[in-house]
Amino acid sequence: MAGLPPSLSGQDVGSFAYLTIKDRLPQILTKAIDTLHRHKSEFFEKHGEKGMEAEKKAISLLSKLRNESQTDKPIIPFVEKFADTDIWNQYLEYQQSLLNDTDEKPRWFYSPWLFVECYAYRRIHEAVIQSPPIDDFDVFKEAKEQNFFESLESITALCIHLQELMTTIEDLEENQLKNEFFKLLQVNMIINFLSIFI
Repeated sequence: MAGLPPSLSGQDVGSFAYLTIKDRLPQILTKAIDTLHRHKSEFFEKHGEKGMEAEKKAISLLSKLRNESQTDKPIIPFVEKFADTDIWNQYLEYQQSLLNDTDEKPRWFYSPWLFVECYAYRRIHEAVIQSPPIDDFDVFKEAKEQNFFESLESITALCIHLQELMTTIEDLEENQLKNEFFKLLQVNMIINFLSIFI
C-alpha cells in the first residue's frame, strides 16, 4: 500500500498553497490591521489611553506576523498560556521532527499549508487577546456580517430546496437520493471554496 502523498505546501511556486501564503494571508492581515485602525476612536472612547495602546500593540503583533509570513521566517511557538497553547506547540515540535536537519525550524513556505493557514488565524487571535482591554474585539466580525447579508438570497433558496427535499425524500429512488446528495456536496464545496477568499 502506497504512503500518503506529501502535504501541500507553499514551496510549489504558483500552487494554491504558495499563492495563499504569498498573497492571501498578507491581504487578510492587512485587512485585520485596517479594521483595528478604523476602530481606534471607539477604543479610545471605551477605554481611553489603554484602548489606544492596546490597538497599537495588536497592530504591531499583526504587522510582525505579516512580515514573518512574507519573508518565510521560522514558525515560532506560542508563549502565552491559553487552553490550546500546548497542543499547538506539540504539533509544531512534531513538524520540526519531520525535518532532516534537527536545527532547522518549520517555515511558512515549507510547512504543510493547512497547518500554516490555521496557525496564522491562531496568531491573529493571539495578537488581539494579548491586547487588553480590546481583547474581545473580533477583527473579522464586519466581514462575516457583510458576507452573511450578501448571501441571504442564496441561503434562503437553499433552505427552501432542503424543505422541499425533506417532504419528498422517502419517495426518492436510490439514484435520485445520490443525485441530491451530490448536489448538496457540491454546494458545500463551493461555499467552502468561496470562504477561502473572504
